[in-house]
Amino acid sequence: MILAACLAAAGTAAAQSAAGDVVLVSNSTATVTRAEFDAELLRLPADARAGFAANPRRVNDLLQRLLVQKSLAAKARAEKLDAPPEAALRLRLETDRVLAQLFIERVEAEAAAEFDANRAKFEARARELYTLSSARFATPEMVSATHILFDPKKRGADDAKRLAQETRAKVVAGADMAKLARELSDDPTAPRNLGALGFFAKKDMDPAFAEAAFALKNPGDVVLPVLSEFGWHVIRLDGRQAPAVKSYEQARETILDDLKKQQVGDRRDEAIAAVRRDPATRTNGEAIGALVQRVAADAAVRAVGAPPAAAAPPAAPR
Repeated sequence: MILAACLAAAGTAAAQSAAGDVVLVSNSTATVTRAEFDAELLRLPADARAGFAANPRRVNDLLQRLLVQKSLAAKARAEKLDAPPEAALRLRLETDRVLAQLFIERVEAEAAAEFDANRAKFEARARELYTLSSARFATPEMVSATHILFDPKKRGADDAKRLAQETRAKVVAGADMAKLARELSDDPTAPRNLGALGFFAKKDMDPAFAEAAFALKNPGDVVLPVLSEFGWHVIRLDGRQAPAVKSYEQARETILDDLKKQQVGDRRDEAIAAVRRDPATRTNGEAIGALVQRVAADAAVRAVGAPPAAAAPPAAPR
């Protein structure tokens, strides 16, 4: 388990809290338990949690942040910083924020569970959406290519072109293009990918580069050096894929997942809209107006760095 390995490497011994929960990290003031770590992860989107917990650095950073947070909170309680009325009010507001989020999470979970339980009922709508938006599932013609770049800014315009011509001649003569890419290319990714770009669509590349690559007919063909906005390229065609459209069966899960997200979002929006439409809602216009005026006055003070002028006394009666 990566988390346990990370903690072991940090020299943190496992212990048991009073509730029987494993203590992950502690100091003289506070402890962080596995349950607290898991609760903190719930603040992340569901699809990001697994990846987060699989990264030792991020796990350690989160544990350290929680430990600092809990330690400072313990010091604040010891000094009774939560006693003043304004502090108690802030704590209540924070509690309200968490409870509101928990309510929305329950609404979303119920909507998702309802969709999953009735997934088959959405098949007709999914097929309809596939028919209406089949272009979304179309893949254009693609080619894969290997290239070697010579940057005129680095080598000079004439030398970059000359090196591209010489290198093309070597490739055509049978030289190992991957080896040449590693040794010569000014593309910063070349040491890693050896010049291999994989499959790409025409729109994904510089126009001059794409035009040259797509003009090649057979795998192994090498174009004459081509000048793009990045410099001179030697390009070899490695493969070609014809345009295609995913079948409904191939696109089905994507469409159903989109419908599920839509249902979850709709339920969330309905829950919030119901509160906004509450007929018992009342606003104190006078108090809100005074609040806005006070905010404006405070902003003016900050702008000029001086207190606002005192109101003029009423004129004496005549």
